[in-house]
Amino acid sequence: MSSFENLRIVDNFYQTSLFFPMPTVLISTLCEDGTTNLGPYSLIQPYYVAGKDYYAMLLCCRNSSNTAQNILRNGKCALNFISDDPKMFKEAVKLSWPGDKPEEKMPKCNFRLEKSMIEEENPSDVRPMVMTDAIEVIECTWVRELDGADKDMPGELNGYEGPYHDFNGITSKFGAHFILKIDKILMKKKYSDAIINGVRAKDFPGLPVDYGYRDSKNFWFHRARKMKAELLQMRKASLESVRYAADRVDDKIKFTDEALMTILGVPRVFLSVVLKGCVDWAKENNVVVDILVLNASVQLNVQKKRIRKSNQKERTLEYESGISRRLW
Repeated sequence: MSSFENLRIVDNFYQTSLFFPMPTVLISTLCEDGTTNLGPYSLIQPYYVAGKDYYAMLLCCRNSSNTAQNILRNGKCALNFISDDPKMFKEAVKLSWPGDKPEEKMPKCNFRLEKSMIEEENPSDVRPMVMTDAIEVIECTWVRELDGADKDMPGELNGYEGPYHDFNGITSKFGAHFILKIDKILMKKKYSDAIINGVRAKDFPGLPVDYGYRDSKNFWFHRARKMKAELLQMRKASLESVRYAADRVDDKIKFTDEALMTILGVPRVFLSVVLKGCVDWAKENNVVVDILVLNASVQLNVQKKRIRKSNQKERTLEYESGISRRLW
């Protein structure tokens, strides 16, 4: 006998049939007259996160909205993440009424705006303004060439006729999906410092968790509670399995058992990065026979050299030994 009740799956199931936690994002887009429009959205998520030559977000929205029509027109937008201050959420809800035109709602908007950093760096790349009041901002460009969506045009406010695309552009009579290439991530200094130096519980910004429009009158959200960390229990690989990987990294650099013992706690997905970093260090220092010691300071220096070469973002991994090292 099931302990659950079976709910109907209907339109907007994420808020009519579920308690589905979502972000609250104000998306700024460029109107036809060059002014900036703001629209609140929650169906926004990371899409391409690794393995491609760019990163992307995915937006799901009504294709007749000001936001969708502006993206169809010029392809530029910015995702502005606000704090969970009730005054901020109230202001966002004021901008959410379907059908309100930008020239009607934006003069009443109390959010502060400033010029895009991309446009500041390159004035010919005209962008929507970003929110000064945001905690973090993702500046994006719609990848319109995917799924044949480059032929989708603005102008249909009463529904688009098919055929429809599968995952990008106009995807149904009233719906659209936009794959948004990430051009730049902006963040207020307090929080960017935490990202770079390592976050603690007190460093996380208070971001609202949105549960959508319910009971035909209210948007529901809750504020962040105290952040809690749960330590990932590391699993040690066997010496034989690490030896197997190490012997295939380079045909000249060989690792001793003592050296490999120090990295048994490295998760398998990061093992090749660590081993290749050690090989690079060994070659730079003319070590070609044995690596006898793989200590934390050497490994940290190796990874720092790798980041300077690859210019990628820093991530911190806690090893079982308690040593905090940088992987890139």
